[in-house]
Amino acid sequence: MFISNAYAQAAGAAQDTSLMSFLPIILMFVVLYFVMIRPQMKRQKEQKTMLDALAKGDEVITAGGIAGKVTKVSDTFVSVEVSNGVDIQIQKSAVTTLLPKGTLK
Repeated sequence: MFISNAYAQAAGAAQDTSLMSFLPIILMFVVLYFVMIRPQMKRQKEQKTMLDALAKGDEVITAGGIAGKVTKVSDTFVSVEVSNGVDIQIQKSAVTTLLPKGTLK
């Protein structure tokens, strides 16, 4: 009276429901890839290309907000002239933006 009868289900129905239960998780990973991972990889590639193309005379902005002109480039460090006769040496990875020529005076 209080216990309902149990009936056997078809074997194919169990497989369809398990596949359908994983579909939202798979969709979440696909959206995560296109919204977060792919743009970040693109940004890193652009940053690496910019740092490899860095040359003497380029005008840059550092991660600390210092703007100056590149006077010397080595493998890991860059010398930046921030004022007449004042050069600072920073890591190449601290350069965040390459400015158009003639921006700084």
